[in-house]
Amino acid sequence: MDILEILLSASFWAAAIRIASPLIFATMGELICERAGVLNLGIEGIMVAGAFAGWIAVWAGLPLWGGVAIAMIAGMGFGALHGVLSVLFGLSQHVVGVGITLLATSLTFYTYRVALPEVSTPPKIEAFKVLEIPLLSDIPIIGQALFAQTPLTYLAFGLTAALAWILYRTPLGLAVRAVGESPASVAAQGLSVAAIRMGAVIFGSGLMAVGGAFLTMSAFDSFFFDMVNGRGWICIALVVFGAWRPGKALLGAILFAAFDAFQIRLQQTGIGVHVPYQIFLMMPYILSILALVLMSRRAEVPAALMVPFNKGER
Repeated sequence: MDILEILLSASFWAAAIRIASPLIFATMGELICERAGVLNLGIEGIMVAGAFAGWIAVWAGLPLWGGVAIAMIAGMGFGALHGVLSVLFGLSQHVVGVGITLLATSLTFYTYRVALPEVSTPPKIEAFKVLEIPLLSDIPIIGQALFAQTPLTYLAFGLTAALAWILYRTPLGLAVRAVGESPASVAAQGLSVAAIRMGAVIFGSGLMAVGGAFLTMSAFDSFFFDMVNGRGWICIALVVFGAWRPGKALLGAILFAAFDAFQIRLQQTGIGVHVPYQIFLMMPYILSILALVLMSRRAEVPAALMVPFNKGER
């Protein structure tokens, strides 16, 4: 009965959507990169950098949306570096991605210590407030889950819809998907494979950084180094879970977030008294791995993913 009460409560689904929001931004960013043929393992570090850049910008005096813009610019900067090394120079995307993560996290730590050398507790900012949509927020259960969230959550869902439309209904989306499947065919049409891939990596990295900024500017009101806590790696798995499709990836993010919200509430029931809390912490990851195994068996990987392209070569 406790479990059923949790699953049918509005607060549970509201928490699940809130937890899913940063995952949606970062997953869409990774999906764009991989659709263009580039695996971006720098996602974890880019999310950390975005979380810090947005927070410090707002703390310095910029408005909240200005902080979001600064976070996105920071992410795009790391994306540009990733693109130059992996797309233009053709270096290993695995090595470059891990290097970007190490660089972004280390640079964030260094900048934090330089900017706030004597601060033991990070200062707080005025974060985004919950924006309830009249009438819709009064709908039982789904009203509070979908229509009583912060503006960044609404932006995450709108972004997913826009990305799906662009990828499957516009020439730009066709070009992005084509360079991830058959870059030689794109080059034969007179388009620049390098430019399309660079653009995808830069923009996708910007979205990853906005996902990090959500944590400091919407979920919380401060910054600490462990707040990303592996979410970037989860987003890479969510892209596979969603079979490189925005809609399915969105559902995967909500599913993982629901598992996470569920384990938190389950610890507060009578069951949680008799079970080590580490078991509950493992639950969302174990369930996500099982779901990933089931879904990924039928997924079609972009044919040119992680394959460098040199014009003129066959």
